[in-house]
Parts: sequence; structure tokens; C-alpha cells
Amino acid sequence: MANIKYEIKENIGALSESPKGWNKELNLISWNDKEPKFDIRDWSPEHEKMGKGVTLTNDELKKLRDILNDMKL
Repeated sequence: MANIKYEIKENIGALSESPKGWNKELNLISWNDKEPKFDIRDWSPEHEKMGKGVTLTNDELKKLRDILNDMKL
């Protein structure tokens, strides 16, 4: 697997924590020195390991917000 360079520009918030201490987080991350994007994924406590996640542009995040706001919970 190729090395993936990432820099967490802003930790926006934790959504949950697993019994093993990993947090599902929403962060603004620059992947491979590219423009930062919003990212939701599991992280180990010191952010040295990560799980699979989803990366969203500003427009995609706004659309997701709109969809969530329209949901009847």
C-alpha cells in the first residue's frame, strides 16, 4: 500500500467512541497536500491509525446537512 500523507487541519468533533478508545470523528483533512476536505472516519486515540471513512467536499457536506435536516427523527 502506498504511503498516504494526511494533515488534520481542524478537528470539528467526535461522533462516538468505541470500547477500544477509537473515535469516529468529523475533521477537515488535507490528503496528499491537496485542498482540505471534510472527513468522517474512525481514529485511534493518537491519530496514528485510521479506519475506512468518507471524504466530502463543502458542497457535499452542505447537501448532507440538508438531507439530515429534512429527516424526521
